[in-house]
Amino acid sequence: DQTALHIDETGHKDNGKRFWTWCFKAAMYTLFRLDKSRGSQVLLDVLGEEFDGVIGCDYFSAYRKYMRLNDKVDVQFCLAHLIRDVKYLTTLSDSETKAYGERLRAGLKTLFEVIHRRDEMDSSALQQALEQSRDSLLRDATQRVPQTKEAQNMAKRFGKHGAQYFQFITTPDIEPTNNLAEQAIRFVVIDRRITQGTRSEAGRHWCERIWTVIATCTQRGI
Repeated sequence: DQTALHIDETGHKDNGKRFWTWCFKAAMYTLFRLDKSRGSQVLLDVLGEEFDGVIGCDYFSAYRKYMRLNDKVDVQFCLAHLIRDVKYLTTLSDSETKAYGERLRAGLKTLFEVIHRRDEMDSSALQQALEQSRDSLLRDATQRVPQTKEAQNMAKRFGKHGAQYFQFITTPDIEPTNNLAEQAIRFVVIDRRITQGTRSEAGRHWCERIWTVIATCTQRGI
Protein backbone atom coordinates (compact mmCIF):
# COMPACT_ATOMS: atom_id res chain seq x y z
CA ASP A 1 0.00 0.00 0.00
CA GLN A 2 3.03 2.33 0.18
CA THR A 3 3.40 5.06 -2.41
CA ALA A 4 7.20 4.93 -2.12
CA LEU A 5 9.75 2.41 -0.84
CA HIS A 6 13.53 2.58 -0.69
CA ILE A 7 15.11 -0.87 -0.96
CA ASP A 8 18.64 -2.18 -0.51
CA GLU A 9 20.30 -5.53 0.14
CA THR A 10 23.56 -6.73 1.66
CA GLY A 11 25.25 -10.07 2.29
CA HIS A 12 24.58 -12.25 5.34
CA LYS A 13 25.95 -15.56 6.59
CA ASP A 14 23.96 -18.31 8.28
CA ASN A 15 26.12 -21.22 9.46
CA GLY A 16 28.62 -20.26 6.80
CA LYS A 17 26.03 -20.30 4.01
CA ARG A 18 25.40 -17.21 1.89
CA PHE A 19 22.15 -15.34 2.56
CA TRP A 20 21.03 -11.79 1.84
CA THR A 21 19.56 -9.13 4.10
CA TRP A 22 16.87 -7.12 2.32
CA CYS A 23 15.78 -3.74 3.69
CA PHE A 24 12.45 -2.12 2.73
CA LYS A 25 12.20 1.44 4.07
CA ALA A 26 8.79 3.13 4.00
CA ALA A 27 7.76 6.53 5.34
CA MET A 28 6.77 5.25 8.81
CA TYR A 29 8.52 1.89 9.18
CA THR A 30 11.43 -0.26 8.00
CA LEU A 31 11.11 -3.98 7.23
CA PHE A 32 13.99 -6.48 7.10
CA ARG A 33 13.97 -9.88 5.41
CA LEU A 34 16.67 -12.56 5.31
CA ASP A 35 16.60 -14.73 2.21
CA LYS A 36 18.83 -17.15 0.30
CA SER A 37 18.11 -15.20 -2.88
CA ARG A 38 19.27 -11.81 -4.09
CA GLY A 39 16.94 -12.12 -7.09
CA SER A 40 13.66 -10.57 -8.16
CA GLN A 41 11.65 -13.40 -6.55
CA VAL A 42 12.17 -11.72 -3.18
CA LEU A 43 10.55 -8.57 -4.52
CA LEU A 44 7.65 -10.64 -5.84
CA ASP A 45 7.29 -12.41 -2.47
CA VAL A 46 7.31 -9.17 -0.46
CA LEU A 47 5.60 -6.71 -2.80
CA GLY A 48 3.57 -8.96 -5.08
CA GLU A 49 3.12 -8.62 -8.82
CA GLU A 50 0.95 -5.49 -8.71
CA PHE A 51 2.82 -3.06 -6.46
CA ASP A 52 2.09 0.32 -8.03
CA GLY A 53 4.24 2.64 -5.94
CA VAL A 54 7.75 3.95 -6.62
CA ILE A 55 10.84 1.97 -5.66
CA GLY A 56 14.09 3.77 -4.88
CA CYS A 57 17.03 1.42 -5.50
CA ASP A 58 20.37 0.93 -7.21
CA TYR A 59 20.80 -0.41 -10.74
CA PHE A 60 21.05 -4.05 -9.65
CA SER A 61 19.50 -6.53 -12.12
CA ALA A 62 16.84 -7.83 -9.69
CA TYR A 63 15.08 -4.46 -9.73
CA ARG A 64 15.22 -4.24 -13.51
CA LYS A 65 13.73 -7.72 -13.80
CA TYR A 66 10.98 -6.77 -11.36
CA MET A 67 10.18 -3.81 -13.62
CA ARG A 68 9.68 -6.24 -16.50
CA LEU A 69 7.47 -8.51 -14.38
CA ASN A 70 5.37 -5.67 -12.96
CA ASP A 71 4.41 -2.97 -15.46
CA LYS A 72 2.63 -0.94 -12.75
CA VAL A 73 5.72 -0.15 -10.70
CA ASP A 74 7.83 2.99 -11.11
CA VAL A 75 11.52 2.95 -10.24
CA GLN A 76 13.91 5.68 -9.16
CA PHE A 77 17.44 4.44 -9.79
CA CYS A 78 20.04 5.99 -7.52
CA LEU A 79 21.59 9.14 -8.98
CA ALA A 80 24.62 8.85 -6.70
CA HIS A 81 25.52 5.50 -8.29
CA LEU A 82 25.07 7.03 -11.75
CA ILE A 83 27.38 9.92 -10.88
CA ARG A 84 30.03 7.43 -9.77
CA ASP A 85 29.78 5.55 -13.08
CA VAL A 86 29.91 8.81 -15.07
CA LYS A 87 33.02 9.88 -13.15
CA TYR A 88 34.63 6.60 -14.10
CA LEU A 89 34.24 7.52 -17.79
CA THR A 90 36.23 10.70 -17.18
CA THR A 91 39.20 8.64 -15.94
CA LEU A 92 39.56 6.56 -19.11
CA SER A 93 42.41 7.12 -21.53
CA ASP A 94 40.28 7.41 -24.69
CA SER A 95 39.84 11.14 -25.29
CA GLU A 96 36.38 10.88 -26.87
CA THR A 97 35.04 8.70 -24.05
CA LYS A 98 36.55 11.06 -21.50
CA ALA A 99 34.91 14.06 -23.21
CA TYR A 100 31.59 12.18 -23.29
CA GLY A 101 31.89 11.54 -19.55
CA GLU A 102 32.73 15.19 -18.89
CA ARG A 103 29.66 16.24 -20.87
CA LEU A 104 27.41 14.01 -18.77
CA ARG A 105 29.10 15.14 -15.59
CA ALA A 106 28.44 18.78 -16.50
CA GLY A 107 24.77 17.94 -17.16
CA LEU A 108 24.43 16.26 -13.76
CA LYS A 109 26.11 19.25 -12.11
CA THR A 110 23.59 21.58 -13.75
CA LEU A 111 20.74 19.42 -12.48
CA PHE A 112 22.02 19.54 -8.90
CA GLU A 113 22.60 23.28 -9.13
CA VAL A 114 18.87 23.58 -9.84
CA ILE A 115 18.06 21.33 -6.86
CA HIS A 116 20.26 23.43 -4.56
CA ARG A 117 18.39 26.57 -5.68
CA ARG A 118 14.93 25.10 -4.99
CA ASP A 119 14.29 27.46 -2.07
CA GLU A 120 14.81 30.46 -4.36
CA MET A 121 12.17 29.46 -6.94
CA ASP A 122 8.43 28.92 -6.93
CA SER A 123 7.21 25.38 -7.59
CA SER A 124 6.36 26.01 -11.24
CA ALA A 125 9.75 27.53 -12.09
CA LEU A 126 11.55 24.76 -10.19
CA GLN A 127 9.65 22.05 -12.03
CA GLN A 128 10.38 23.63 -15.40
CA ALA A 129 14.08 24.03 -14.63
CA LEU A 130 14.38 20.42 -13.42
CA GLU A 131 12.65 19.06 -16.52
CA GLN A 132 14.83 21.15 -18.82
CA SER A 133 18.00 19.92 -17.09
CA ARG A 134 16.76 16.33 -17.30
CA ASP A 135 15.88 16.56 -21.00
CA SER A 136 19.21 18.16 -21.85
CA LEU A 137 21.10 15.44 -19.98
CA LEU A 138 19.16 12.66 -21.72
CA ARG A 139 19.97 14.20 -25.11
CA ASP A 140 23.66 14.49 -24.30
CA ALA A 141 23.74 10.89 -23.10
CA THR A 142 22.29 9.42 -26.28
CA GLN A 143 23.76 11.66 -28.99
CA ARG A 144 27.32 11.80 -30.39
CA VAL A 145 28.29 8.72 -28.38
CA PRO A 146 31.84 7.35 -28.85
CA GLN A 147 32.14 3.78 -30.11
CA THR A 148 33.98 2.48 -27.04
CA LYS A 149 32.29 -0.23 -24.97
CA GLU A 150 32.09 1.95 -21.87
CA ALA A 151 30.42 4.88 -23.65
CA GLN A 152 28.02 2.65 -25.58
CA ASN A 153 26.97 0.84 -22.39
CA MET A 154 26.26 4.16 -20.69
CA ALA A 155 24.25 5.40 -23.68
CA LYS A 156 22.23 2.17 -23.72
CA ARG A 157 21.51 2.59 -20.01
CA PHE A 158 20.21 6.10 -20.59
CA GLY A 159 18.26 5.02 -23.65
CA LYS A 160 16.56 2.15 -21.82
CA HIS A 161 16.24 3.44 -18.26
CA GLY A 162 17.07 7.14 -18.41
CA ALA A 163 13.61 8.19 -17.22
CA GLN A 164 14.01 6.00 -14.13
CA TYR A 165 16.84 8.20 -12.87
CA PHE A 166 14.54 11.24 -12.71
CA GLN A 167 11.29 10.00 -11.15
CA PHE A 168 11.98 12.25 -8.16
CA ILE A 169 11.26 15.28 -10.36
CA THR A 170 7.58 14.34 -10.67
CA THR A 171 7.19 12.15 -7.53
CA PRO A 172 7.53 14.15 -4.29
CA ASP A 173 7.75 11.08 -2.00
CA ILE A 174 10.93 9.68 -3.56
CA GLU A 175 14.54 10.81 -3.16
CA PRO A 176 17.01 11.06 -6.07
CA THR A 177 19.44 8.72 -4.29
CA ASN A 178 19.01 5.50 -2.32
CA ASN A 179 20.73 6.89 0.77
CA LEU A 180 17.66 6.29 2.97
CA ALA A 181 17.82 2.51 2.51
CA GLU A 182 21.61 2.44 2.67
CA GLN A 183 21.55 4.31 6.00
CA ALA A 184 18.79 2.06 7.35
CA ILE A 185 20.79 -1.09 6.59
CA ARG A 186 24.10 0.24 7.99
CA PHE A 187 23.60 -0.95 11.58
CA VAL A 188 22.84 -4.44 10.24
CA VAL A 189 26.21 -4.47 8.44
CA ILE A 190 27.89 -3.54 11.74
CA ASP A 191 25.95 -6.29 13.54
CA ARG A 192 27.10 -8.79 10.90
CA ARG A 193 30.75 -7.96 11.55
CA ILE A 194 30.33 -8.41 15.30
CA THR A 195 28.18 -11.55 15.35
CA GLN A 196 29.39 -13.22 12.12
CA GLY A 197 25.75 -13.83 11.13
CA THR A 198 23.16 -16.33 12.33
CA ARG A 199 23.20 -20.08 12.87
CA SER A 200 19.62 -21.31 12.39
CA GLU A 201 16.23 -20.55 10.87
CA ALA A 202 15.03 -19.39 14.30
CA GLY A 203 18.00 -17.03 14.52
CA ARG A 204 17.25 -15.60 11.10
CA HIS A 205 13.61 -14.94 12.00
CA TRP A 206 14.63 -13.33 15.30
CA CYS A 207 17.08 -11.03 13.53
CA GLU A 208 14.49 -10.03 10.91
CA ARG A 209 12.04 -9.08 13.66
CA ILE A 210 14.38 -7.33 16.07
CA TRP A 211 16.07 -5.37 13.28
CA THR A 212 12.64 -4.31 12.02
CA VAL A 213 11.62 -3.16 15.50
CA ILE A 214 14.90 -1.31 16.15
CA ALA A 215 14.89 0.49 12.79
CA THR A 216 11.20 1.41 12.98
CA CYS A 217 11.47 2.71 16.54
CA THR A 218 14.54 4.76 15.58
CA GLN A 219 12.66 6.10 12.57
CA ARG A 220 9.74 7.21 14.76
CA GLY A 221 11.89 8.60 17.57
CA ILE A 222 10.71 5.92 20.02
